Amino acid sequence: MDEHRGRFGGVEPICRVLTEHGCSIAPSTYYAHHQRVASPSARTARDQELKKLIKDVHDANYRVYGARKIWRELGRQGQAVARCTVERLMRELGITGAVRGKKVITTIADPGAKRAPDLVDRDFVVGAPNRCWVADFTHIATWAGVVYAAFVVDTFSRRIVGWSAATSKETRLVLDALDMALWQRDRDGFPINEAS
Repeated sequence: MDEHRGRFGGVEPICRVLTEHGCSIAPSTYYAHHQRVASPSARTARDQELKKLIKDVHDANYRVYGARKIWRELGRQGQAVARCTVERLMRELGITGAVRGKKVITTIADPGAKRAPDLVDRDFVVGAPNRCWVADFTHIATWAGVVYAAFVVDTFSRRIVGWSAATSKETRLVLDALDMALWQRDRDGFPINEAS
């Protein structure tokens, strides 16, 4: 209507023609809509103010805060706002907090497989270094993704004698940790052929 009101002599003639053709629109409806567009509602104005505050808190905290932490921070700043409002506005802004990833599974046991024998009979106390080593590998969550770490521990000193890290959990990861432990043992003066 805004485009054609000058050409047809105002809003009322346009509304009259539309009504004659089965599309009843009162001039007051047009004016009420025009007034709402010209001055936003109190909620819309408050939402715009809150969106700026939410974005500022989110950016100030390395973009990791979710709705709950942003809501609490706004409360500390004296902004009385409902948590559901923060959630709604964050959705509208397209921002989210950091999400803890899914649980990473490092080992999948085969129930049908035969278990390896316990050669030390769960007795990890030894009288000298390099008599008993244990090995394991785990995962570490980082900003860039998951990193897997394997390590070999001498049970006598509880010292890590070999370790390795990689972005994939392949056999080479564990073998590299064992190779480092053997190299370390040789360097310390306990070559592999003197093992007992």
